[in-house]
Amino acid sequence: MPSAHRRHKDAVYDQLARVSKALASPKRLELIDLLCQAPRTVEALADQAELGVSNTSQHLKLLREAGLVESSKQGLYVTYRLTGDDVARFVVGMHGLARTHLAELPVAVRRVLGGRRPAEPVDGPELVARVRSGAVIVLDVRPPEEYRAGHVPGARSIPLTELEARLSELPPGVPIAAYCRGPYCVYAADAVELLQRHGYAATRIDQGVAEWRSHGWPIETCEETSP
Repeated sequence: MPSAHRRHKDAVYDQLARVSKALASPKRLELIDLLCQAPRTVEALADQAELGVSNTSQHLKLLREAGLVESSKQGLYVTYRLTGDDVARFVVGMHGLARTHLAELPVAVRRVLGGRRPAEPVDGPELVARVRSGAVIVLDVRPPEEYRAGHVPGARSIPLTELEARLSELPPGVPIAAYCRGPYCVYAADAVELLQRHGYAATRIDQGVAEWRSHGWPIETCEETSP
């Protein structure tokens, strides 16, 4: 019969395992990644993750039971958000661990990016200083609601779907650095290709808002940047 100490220790690890069990699903990891960008309704998450609404709700229930997400209801819609920035930091750390120890991950990422090479990481404070001085334009090509929830300081919001129609808003001759949801998102890579075709000096930032936060670099919201 196990000792009382053994039973108590097993209980501790049972609780810790709740987090790993909740994340032991590719789709739940993707849902967490999406919530790192902005709060979303169940329907919006289902659309982005290409899941049924019922299936998405079940995944979110498991994440909520593990204390990783929380929800609120307005009318007919339930909106989910992370329970704290520490969840995003944990996920970013897990991504880094996987990149270091899983040789298959970089291969899979290159396939997601269509064979494009991963971008070099940037120094956040240095980049923001260059934005403030007008030496570079940082372009956020994510959907508007993600930009409003949090973005790189000084970044301009032009979603990828609107970029070609809004090129006149970008002054020629100023280098452009585009970012999106992080290293597994193709929006920024597609934006850079479009910009380069039109003669802009454009590069891709590999870090998204979640990676930016994990470094402790500041994030702006639309409330902070509005007049």
